[in-house]
Amino acid sequence: METGLIPAPLAVEGGERGAFTLGLDTTLSAAPGTEGTERWLRSTLGAALGLPLRPARQDAPGGVRLLLDDTLGAEAYRLDIGEAGAEIRGGDAAGVFWGAQTLRQLLGPDAFRRAPVGPVASREIAARTIEDAPRFRWRGLMLDVARHFMPKEGVLRYLDLLAAHKLNVFHFHLSDDQGWRVEIKRYPKLTEVGSWRARTKFGHRASPLWDDKPHGGFYTQDDIREIVAYAADRHIAVVPEIDIPGHSQAAIAAYPELGNTDVVDTAALTVWDNWGIAENVLAPTDATLRFYEGVFEELLDLFPADPARFPEFSGFFHVGGDECPKDQWKQSPTAQARIKELGLADENALQSWIIRHFDTWLSERGRRLIGWDEILEGGLAPGAAVSSWRGYQGGVTAARAGHDVVMCPEQHVYLDYRQAAGEDEPVPIAYVRTLEDVYRFEPVPSQLTEAEARHVLGTQANLWTEVMEDHARVDYQAFPRLAAFAEVAWSRLPASAERDFAGFEQRMTDHYARLDALGVGYRPPAGPLPWQRRPGVLGRPIEGAPPNV
Repeated sequence: METGLIPAPLAVEGGERGAFTLGLDTTLSAAPGTEGTERWLRSTLGAALGLPLRPARQDAPGGVRLLLDDTLGAEAYRLDIGEAGAEIRGGDAAGVFWGAQTLRQLLGPDAFRRAPVGPVASREIAARTIEDAPRFRWRGLMLDVARHFMPKEGVLRYLDLLAAHKLNVFHFHLSDDQGWRVEIKRYPKLTEVGSWRARTKFGHRASPLWDDKPHGGFYTQDDIREIVAYAADRHIAVVPEIDIPGHSQAAIAAYPELGNTDVVDTAALTVWDNWGIAENVLAPTDATLRFYEGVFEELLDLFPADPARFPEFSGFFHVGGDECPKDQWKQSPTAQARIKELGLADENALQSWIIRHFDTWLSERGRRLIGWDEILEGGLAPGAAVSSWRGYQGGVTAARAGHDVVMCPEQHVYLDYRQAAGEDEPVPIAYVRTLEDVYRFEPVPSQLTEAEARHVLGTQANLWTEVMEDHARVDYQAFPRLAAFAEVAWSRLPASAERDFAGFEQRMTDHYARLDALGVGYRPPAGPLPWQRRPGVLGRPIEGAPPNV
């Protein structure tokens, strides 16, 4: 595609109509309902290029015009560029915003800076018409801030990066064994104790190396409100995740009564400093359920439902539900008594009972539970949804049972997986997943019928940060593969084997310049730069191709 646009739009029509000149005299007019994009263009594009983009009436000639058009679908836009100006029409406010992102790409990499890099000058954009609409409504990124904390400014930066790639869901992984990252006012020890650990494993858990300085951090409730509002201004929904009943050692370290006190001395536990799956899980008691109901009550206020902006997936709340070891429950008289009391078959059914409790609790409050695909094992309420991470099969099972599903199989879109073979790849984890591998990922399982496939809300890439100690490492693992993923999620691509990866690589030449302007520390096509390597830090590479399950 000659435009160098990523993700690729639905249709581009050129013409012999000259060009639109964007300069100091260019005006910006916004119809009712498009004011958010007007503010964004003036504050972001105007600042980058040194242009005032003065307000104008809707009927003023020339300039940039923003309008809503009810003949277009949700998130769809039409960008018309001619000598007289540029007009962005959107099927809704989000469509107008995505059209503005495309306009920004057409203005070159300087449009992605925060201030002009030279004298303010006019810029020309060749005349053309671009018509575009997303394939999937859910186009997400999961960021794990529990293993390594990312300060608020880093999260806001990633929301801007998502918006630049037309991604619209930010899955915010806020708790795990290694840290609790959100202030809960009725339970202050969650952050006083649970938000930091004394030291951190450096590399894979088999590594002998340790970082002996304390690591921690958390978001205040006002930080969360700011993040959610910042995301909403960019038409990004934030889906919080609090992991239960496993991946909970940080919470148990803060409040030992949450753990299986009849099996282990939970008062002696600390926030975990290693990687893997901790054995310490929540006790299946009424007190534990009440505790987490209190946590969730505060979080529902911080992450409000927004059905007007996100009609298909407003109000989702992620409860994890994955990788819960059952050894302590097998040894616990309390857990065994609860199994007997409820007439459950075993410890797996006990985990399902906990998930179903919160499924019902959230539903009663007008919210929807979503969890990793293990939550399927005990049956779900009709409104619950599934993040299919262990492969395609969880998504197939969910869709056939009538549940909505977000496809995020580890074999394809876990961006913590290494990007190439070879010793230079920093802290290599699992299978090689190249830029081309991600570009050829197909989110909809081929075995689904057309009706079943409608339950696929969309797709999501996941960034687990055990071996990403700072934002530079997150950038390296995310990019450029997140750009390929964004095209998979947005564009209507042909079948996997028929996709024009060579053409995508050619367009990436332009996109690398945009990422440079944004200050993204991506992996260069030729391999890591010297300062991006981690010599001597043990990873866990797995050879061969990943199983297609």
